[in-house]
Amino acid sequence: MRGIGGEPQQRIMLSLPLVMTITTTEEGTHMHRIHNRLLVSLLLCLSLSSIAVAQCDLDPTRFEDTIREFEAQDQMQPPPVGAIVLTGSSSIARWNKQAQAALAPLTVIPRGFGGSVMGDVLHYIDRVAIAYKPRAILIYEGDNDTAFGIPEQTILGQLQQTVAKIHAALPETRIYVLSVKPSVLRQDVWGIAERVSAGYRSLADHDPLVYYVDVATPFLNDDGSVMTDIFVADNLHLNDLGNSIWGAAIKAALMPREARLE
Repeated sequence: MRGIGGEPQQRIMLSLPLVMTITTTEEGTHMHRIHNRLLVSLLLCLSLSSIAVAQCDLDPTRFEDTIREFEAQDQMQPPPVGAIVLTGSSSIARWNKQAQAALAPLTVIPRGFGGSVMGDVLHYIDRVAIAYKPRAILIYEGDNDTAFGIPEQTILGQLQQTVAKIHAALPETRIYVLSVKPSVLRQDVWGIAERVSAGYRSLADHDPLVYYVDVATPFLNDDGSVMTDIFVADNLHLNDLGNSIWGAAIKAALMPREARLE
């Protein structure tokens, strides 16, 4: 198909046997100090590594309460059938309350849950999207996945499974897959994120109901570097300017096919 132009961290747990020899000799005391220094250095290296490796609990049930809150909202005020569901990680979740105004006149159901990865969308797609019988579903994942070190093929495989579940339940529903957006905080994994986005585009190229949406390019300067004035203090999540660019890119992708169905 054609392309269309707070996070948890994983904890490294290590059990190290600490063997100390108690001696009154000067040599023993010296060796004891060396052992302690080596141990401190090792633990410091591991601590620094744990910062570099994304830390997270990837059990999808960690979002069960959030999904139930959505379902409770639906009981009080049932969303319309045939709308557009927006789901994915915090770039969607933090935008949940702004999305309807930003994407008007399109009828959207914001169902983002922050900190999620593609595997979480796969796990909850029945309840967070398919249940609404939408005409279209928009998905944003890959941001946390790449930061957490989830293999590219795992991310792409989970997206393929998600698409297959949607096709099986809703054969005519269109699926919009957003590219991974760049950020100052995660520049070290940007190359991986670009490859994941290329995989998204490839999937869309081979499925007439899947559309790839490039939300990365609007956040890049002419030299290819990421803009620095579009984030809040964490240099990951979007500020008002960033959200306005984000919303404009998404609306531009949705309007050509979805506006006529309002």
